[in-house]
Amino acid sequence: MNPAPDVFAALRYRDFSIVTLNQFCLTLAILIQEIIVAYSLYHITKDPLTLGLIGLAEAIPFIALSLWGGYFADRFNKQTIMKICLLFALPLPLVLYALFHTYALGQITVNSLSWGIYAVIFGLGTVRGFYNPSATSLKPFLIPRQLYANGATWTTIGWQSGVIIGPMLGGFMLAFLGRETSFLTVAVLLAICFILINLLQKRSFPKIESTNLAESLGEGFRFIWKTKIVLWAISLDLVSVLFGGVIALLPIFAEDILKIGPEGLGYLRAAPSIGALITMLALTKFPPTQHAWRNMLLAVAGFGVFTLLFAFSNHIALSLFALAMTGACDSISVVIRQTILQLYPPENMRGRIAAVNGMFVSSSNELGAFESGLAAKYFGTIMATVLGGGITLAVVVVSWIKTQDLFGVNITEKEH
Repeated sequence: MNPAPDVFAALRYRDFSIVTLNQFCLTLAILIQEIIVAYSLYHITKDPLTLGLIGLAEAIPFIALSLWGGYFADRFNKQTIMKICLLFALPLPLVLYALFHTYALGQITVNSLSWGIYAVIFGLGTVRGFYNPSATSLKPFLIPRQLYANGATWTTIGWQSGVIIGPMLGGFMLAFLGRETSFLTVAVLLAICFILINLLQKRSFPKIESTNLAESLGEGFRFIWKTKIVLWAISLDLVSVLFGGVIALLPIFAEDILKIGPEGLGYLRAAPSIGALITMLALTKFPPTQHAWRNMLLAVAGFGVFTLLFAFSNHIALSLFALAMTGACDSISVVIRQTILQLYPPENMRGRIAAVNGMFVSSSNELGAFESGLAAKYFGTIMATVLGGGITLAVVVVSWIKTQDLFGVNITEKEH
């Protein structure tokens, strides 16, 4: 009889636990800031497009710099890059503090406030372009290969915990403590992240063989293109998040449709991650890597179905349930994709693969926010959400037809 798997196996490695805690604090900081900025700006302007432009402001530098970030992650020390990025991120919430404070005093116009916010978010996207490839490609060096799936699950739990607590805390702080206190809290959390990364043991990493940037980046693209399961995993998530995500529109649902204010927005924003966290805890015991491709397609289909349910809901309880289920479905596909991206690429290519994945998938959240804001402005908020859910389901059908050979792939064999 086989012994029961150790669900805390990855967390027993000191540096992996530190990085997971760092990810929690960083996610907490970013989400508190996101809630404050998105709700405050929409409350002032009443224009859905402003929510989309926030996403676009972060996506442009992130997309433009991610490949460079992947090259740097494979060429230089990943931990040093993370420290430098956090150092540059520290003053950003303080700049937001100053912008809203001067607007409240009547010293700048709404237009100046908006463009100032977009500039700060642009700076955040620039930092992320270098930080994310290093952070993502660092994790496989902290734990043994056989624990990658367990590590991917705990990484996502750390992230989802921050996504649950951050919005609720952000909504509460906006309602009762004000914007200024919230931005100062974000700065403190970023300082904690910087301290945590400095606690990691010093280590060296395998270096890329080529020093030619174009050739080096080309190697990453060629690997993804010829590795079908990696290509389709990235593509499937990209399209579903780009069109199916409703996160950017939640301030409109909270303010105008459900009429539940900033506290309610915090609950809406946290709901997907509550569903995801519960699912993640189950996945530590029952990993979804058996029949991985089938599970991933079913999870993305579920994401589309519950997005449609949320679009048609007029009741807060049903809306929260639908959002929680989108998070539950998304978490399954995240764990499978992260496991694939850790198992298949060679060690000295992980930074570039993480960069390409980040450029297409992570940035699709921000580009999806822009697409959602644009669609909501011209088609209405509910119709924009319906279109997103419908496109997600259509993509799953196409993927199911085109990837029949991937149903027989057993990625658990790559873990050993």
